[in-house]
Amino acid sequence: MSDFRNTRVPAEIDRKSLWVVRELGLPAIVKACVSCRSARHHPTGKFRVNASGKLLDVWMLICCELCGRTSKISVHERVHVQALDHERLLMFENNDPAIVRQLTMDATLAAKSAYRLDWSGTWKLDTDLPFYELQHENPVPLAVFVRFELPAPIRVEKLLMTGFDLSRSAVRDLVAFGRLRLPMAIDAKAREDFTLFAVPGPEAEPA
Repeated sequence: MSDFRNTRVPAEIDRKSLWVVRELGLPAIVKACVSCRSARHHPTGKFRVNASGKLLDVWMLICCELCGRTSKISVHERVHVQALDHERLLMFENNDPAIVRQLTMDATLAAKSAYRLDWSGTWKLDTDLPFYELQHENPVPLAVFVRFELPAPIRVEKLLMTGFDLSRSAVRDLVAFGRLRLPMAIDAKAREDFTLFAVPGPEAEPA
C-alpha cells in the first residue's frame, strides 16, 4: 500500500483526504450445500493435505452456515511435491491463518471452483474527512485517496455516497457536472487503491 502523502496530485489541489476500506470479516463462500438448502459457507480455518507418492492434493475446508456440514475446495490437485513452495506447504500443514485469509478472498480460486464470494458485511469506510461543502458553488479542491485493506469489489457510486454522505442523485449530478473526477466509471466496482478529485465545476471557474 502506497503512502497517500507522496502521491502526485495536480498543483492546484493542496488539500488531501484518506479513505480506508476497513476489513470487518472474510466474504462468505456461496455454493450449494449437499445436506441442506443453504448456499453460504465459511472457512473452518483448516486444510487437508493428502500425499500419494510424490504427488499432493490440498483442500481448504469450509463449513455450511446453516447445518454445519464440512466440505472442501481444491487448492492444489495432483501437484508434484517439488513444485510446491516448501514454505507454502508448511502453511497448509500448519493451518496458517494468513493463507486461509488469502484463499478465502481469492476470486481466481472462486472462478476455478465455480462458486462466488459474498462480500456483504465485510467492510466499512473510514475517512479523515471533516465537514466538506462538496455541493458549495466553489468548493476547495480536494484529492481523495481511497485505500483497500481487503479486495472487496465495491461500486464507486456507493463509496462516494458513503464517503461524502450524499444521496445517489447528488453524487451522480456532481460527477456529471465535473465536480467529481474519477479514474473509472461511477458504476464500476473498485477493489484496489485509487485517487479521485473534488474540484470546482466549470461554471465556477474564473473567465
